[in-house]
Amino acid sequence: MRTFSFASPLGVTLGLIAVTLFILPSADLAIIAIDPWTEMRRFGLGLLTPDFTHTGELIEAIALTLAFAFLGLVVSNVAGFFLSLVFQYRFIQVICAIIRSVHELFWALIFLQFFGLSPLTGLLAIGLPYSAIFAKVYAEIAEETPSPSAAMVDARAGPLNRYLYGRLPDLWPRFKTYSLYRLECGIRSSAVLGFVGLPTLGFYLETAFSEGKYSEVSALLILFYILIATIRTWVRLWTLPILGLGALVILPWGVVDIEASNVARFFTQDIVPSPLKQEGVGLAGLAPWFNHLFFEQIIPGAVATIQVTMLALVATGALAMIQFPWISPQFLGPVGRTAGHVGLVILRSTPEYLLAFLLLQFWGPSMLPAVVALALHNGAIIGHLVGRQTETITLRPDLPRRRTDLYFYEVMPRVYPQLLAFLFYRWEVIMRETAVFGMLGVATLGFYVDSAFAELRIDRAMVLIAATAILNIAIDQISRWLRSVARRSNDLTVSRPGLQLA
Repeated sequence: MRTFSFASPLGVTLGLIAVTLFILPSADLAIIAIDPWTEMRRFGLGLLTPDFTHTGELIEAIALTLAFAFLGLVVSNVAGFFLSLVFQYRFIQVICAIIRSVHELFWALIFLQFFGLSPLTGLLAIGLPYSAIFAKVYAEIAEETPSPSAAMVDARAGPLNRYLYGRLPDLWPRFKTYSLYRLECGIRSSAVLGFVGLPTLGFYLETAFSEGKYSEVSALLILFYILIATIRTWVRLWTLPILGLGALVILPWGVVDIEASNVARFFTQDIVPSPLKQEGVGLAGLAPWFNHLFFEQIIPGAVATIQVTMLALVATGALAMIQFPWISPQFLGPVGRTAGHVGLVILRSTPEYLLAFLLLQFWGPSMLPAVVALALHNGAIIGHLVGRQTETITLRPDLPRRRTDLYFYEVMPRVYPQLLAFLFYRWEVIMRETAVFGMLGVATLGFYVDSAFAELRIDRAMVLIAATAILNIAIDQISRWLRSVARRSNDLTVSRPGLQLA
């Protein structure tokens, strides 16, 4: 008989439930809006009656969203590839971990200070964190992929030649697959950049929603889903130069006005703590300034961020358990699975930030919209991956007749360890998104970051962003530790899902 272990799937699950029950009483999950259901009915009617009359604006929004995403991906892919070649050095790993722990919207707020609403702000906001992600993932792919071609390269060739001719041919198919997935992520990130003023999908969505033009919102969302769903159709080797040239042409480069004085002021004045700039205060005022920031903003913001993250993590796992049968041949036929695929594509294609924005309009700025948005998006991603895994399951000849018995006693025990692994890999992503939800009014760390930028207190904003990065890195380390402990216990023996979920 196997003894109970806290590192087993059951032990991990009970631990997550215990943390959730501890957090739940203090979580703000109230619906604050006076009459949310009336507004939701209006929105639902708008979704059923999309308005495509403003064709020019719709096409412009989609085109700019794609342009930012594509060029940002090109820059980050090249930079990430070369960083992956030296990723074995601890210094590079640390720098990449710090960079990717900061959300694209926070990077956009930083670059807005000296580039303004120019294409450079959007490209760097996507390109910088994505470069760090590509470096990590490409290094992991190179570590895990055998390279029989390497033995055929002359030993006298240089390191770069040995890599290009000996290793890259074996790595290229996985690099290409991951780049295509990352382009989908880039399109979502590009859409969200509209919420800080860049002319992408989010900007038009926010404008249409604030004016109550729900039919226009519906049209924009439909075009966005079509763009994501058909990505493998229009992204081909021969279309890449066309896409790149089109992106370069369509972006509004005329608004780029970089002044060296703005950049110099940002690094020499804006990010310097205010006590150090006040005559007669100096270092003596630094401790009171930081203490006030720490206890009044960092601590309450971090507590709220952790609360939303943990609630969303557990809700994500629960939804994934419900959703993976939607596309599993063990439970549904072709028609049912097709409908399930459509539902999961819509949920996982909609950025969490956009989902949270929509729900906040109906329910008000509590934690509830953030938790639901994160659970819907991430639950659909994990549900899709787990559902695909059930396609390879060989059922026992004496399998249970009832679907509920088949689910609980045959399929779930086989896929649950992998589901937990996927969930842990999404933990860091959920934390990053939770922090940035503060910009929508939820009282997470992003709320204080956004307030600091609005008040032009850039020094405070940078400390708060650093706090979100530290929190993200801590969550990533805890997740790694839990996975390693589970693997050592031989109870959570799973394949490495990070390449699919990074």
